[in-house]
Amino acid sequence: MAVSKLTIILSLFTLLSTLLQAKSAPQIKQVKVQDQDAQPFVGVNIGTDVSNLVSPSALVSFLQVQKISHIRLYDANPDLLKALAHSKIRVIISVPNNQLLAIGSSNTTAAAWIGRNVVAFYPETLITAISVGDEVLTTVPSSGPILLPAIESLYSALVAANLHTQIKISTPHAASIILDPFPPSQAFFNQSLSSVIVPLLQFLSKTGSPLMMNLYPYYVFMQNKGVVPLDNSLFKPLTPSKEMVDPNTLLHYTNVLDAMIDAAYSSMKNLNFTDVVVLVTESGWPSKGDSKEPYATIDNADTYNSNLIKHVLDRSGTPLHPEITSSVYVYELFNEDLRSPPVSEANWGLFYGNSTPVYLLHVSGSGTFLANDTTNQTYCVVMDGVDSKTLQAALDWACGPGRANCSEIQPGENCYQPNNVKSHATYAFDSYYQKEGRVAGSCDFKGVAMITTSDPSHGNCIFPGSKQASNTTRQVVNSTDISGAGNRVRFVTFWSWRISAINKWWHVFLVLAFNILLL
Repeated sequence: MAVSKLTIILSLFTLLSTLLQAKSAPQIKQVKVQDQDAQPFVGVNIGTDVSNLVSPSALVSFLQVQKISHIRLYDANPDLLKALAHSKIRVIISVPNNQLLAIGSSNTTAAAWIGRNVVAFYPETLITAISVGDEVLTTVPSSGPILLPAIESLYSALVAANLHTQIKISTPHAASIILDPFPPSQAFFNQSLSSVIVPLLQFLSKTGSPLMMNLYPYYVFMQNKGVVPLDNSLFKPLTPSKEMVDPNTLLHYTNVLDAMIDAAYSSMKNLNFTDVVVLVTESGWPSKGDSKEPYATIDNADTYNSNLIKHVLDRSGTPLHPEITSSVYVYELFNEDLRSPPVSEANWGLFYGNSTPVYLLHVSGSGTFLANDTTNQTYCVVMDGVDSKTLQAALDWACGPGRANCSEIQPGENCYQPNNVKSHATYAFDSYYQKEGRVAGSCDFKGVAMITTSDPSHGNCIFPGSKQASNTTRQVVNSTDISGAGNRVRFVTFWSWRISAINKWWHVFLVLAFNILLL
């Protein structure tokens, strides 16, 4: 009888232990995490023909400050890839055109390239894709026959490394591979390229890789002045009568980029490919040009890129495919001042090589891309090389008729030192610029001032723009603390409930066991 009682008690103990283990074990929820790259995004291209380019670590810090989460490189610079580790910035690396022959001719060379430039850095550095060559079919057509073999060799190397599902491979094309692009429904690929295009699309379809296209409404406008409206090229609102209409589909196009993207989709459909998405690997507008490029202006570049960013982040798709919004890489992050003429070639950047903005993008309300420093934390400072007499006149105006707050640059105050006209003018200019709400034209002073994202504050001298940023930061920090406190309370409450529940079940077990022993 004692054995039977003990058996019953042990059975109860085993049952209770199993129940409690199931209750107290962490509840693992199957949360489907949306891949960041599955949502449309705006990235930037980073060219390196820049004098005094910042160091890789400084560049990564700059990208993080600017909230740039996707970049495309024109090579696979190991120093930059190393600096990008753990930054959560997603990067497309590239095979330069001059390496195609070696990679396309040798699987061993392709495997070595993947090992050296991908395996050595992934997953610490989030390499998302490899662009093989750049506009090969139109710039170096003699390399066309080796393009697909190079892509396939690199893909095989990715398969061997078990990275083929995480990293896509494709090649960027110029828009000129598509003939008769408008209306989009009639567009088709240049048939002389079919021997490369068709097997390439087969590869992209099979591997789930995108068709990479470099699309520039700027060039469409320049080549079709009088036919394509400037406003249409810049994403500006149009009256219905000025919208471009595809006569075959009756779809209305309010901007050139959407028409170019749909031309690519129609061209693929004409070859019976409907499952390959378009990724715009380059698009932008130059901010400066020579006498033959009168539309390469800061205003047009600002308008195009600001509207481009908003258009992508609005996720409105295209008239033909409203359900698909192509991600876009803006060309480009920095002005490449070492590029050869024409003048526009050196002036596609959003920033100068020293990280100061060429112009201020108007992207507030369109997510966080470039919304930190470029829109909200900017300062007005004196340009280098300005003579003291000119600066003094501008300083006098700012502190006088301009009504800037110049109290901090008076003797004995925090910003009086260094006591020179350039330092005092910089403070006065920024005071005026902030007072005016950082509107266009408030940082000029007859051409002796410029806008920067670098905080000119020093020591105890805090500039007006920095004071505003500090106030905002304090509010954010405070709200974060409150949120954290709430989480901690919920955590404690949850575990208190769990412990009390466990005690209750053990209490039940002990009562039952005691009664069984008394039988």
